[in-house]
Amino acid sequence: MAERKPIESWLTDMDGVLIHEGTPIPGADAFIKRLRESGKPFLVLTNNSIYTPRDLQARLSRMGLDVPVENIWTSALATAKFLDDQRPGGTAYVIGEAGLTTALHDIGYILTDHEPDYVVLGETRTYSFEAMTKAVRLINAGARFICTNPDETGPSTEGPLPATGAVAALITKATGKQPYFAGKPNPLMMRTGLNAIGAHSETSAMIGDRMDTDVLAGLEAGMQTFLVLTGLTTALDTERFPYRPTKTVDSIADLVDLV
Repeated sequence: MAERKPIESWLTDMDGVLIHEGTPIPGADAFIKRLRESGKPFLVLTNNSIYTPRDLQARLSRMGLDVPVENIWTSALATAKFLDDQRPGGTAYVIGEAGLTTALHDIGYILTDHEPDYVVLGETRTYSFEAMTKAVRLINAGARFICTNPDETGPSTEGPLPATGAVAALITKATGKQPYFAGKPNPLMMRTGLNAIGAHSETSAMIGDRMDTDVLAGLEAGMQTFLVLTGLTTALDTERFPYRPTKTVDSIADLVDLV
């Protein structure tokens, strides 16, 4: 087996790896500090499209995690990059929050419900039946269906909430049209992120807490993968999948010395 190249750049998921329910995971501050001191390119990723990188930077800062805005990569940014490559200066009907609408505005997209090129579905705190109905009718009229991520549920202090993937399934059922998902596990999100920091997959690693998104996306993008057990996946869960991470560790604290 060919010897792996040294890791020169790092991608890490946010929820379940660096933070959990609004508090930092022990070792996260030391890991980010070591990354910044090393000068190695890195990105903090999230499939959640609600927040802009500036929002997330402020949120992480309040928890003692100093991550520059340019080191944050969201599914909203990956979606915007995809649409800008596919159809520059296009139009979209958007169901989502500021993270998604800002990303689309920044690439010069016009947000409209009049014959849009795309219907773009992202995360929102309140999914409106009226908005979903409009999305169904626009897709039936010819708009292409794009979704920021396939996550079916999201976390909350009260328990799981329906998320983008669940709403996408409803719209698919009503239209017969499957969306294109830009976020994890689509390796597109990894590759566009790597391009944004000038990194190469052969010398990059992905850290995540989910086998079905983080590890799969990293694997398919050609990176080394590290699974942490501080999120949704247990050590026993890993045996259910037909693929494995490069290494499983208890938490982000176990990876500080690898930077």
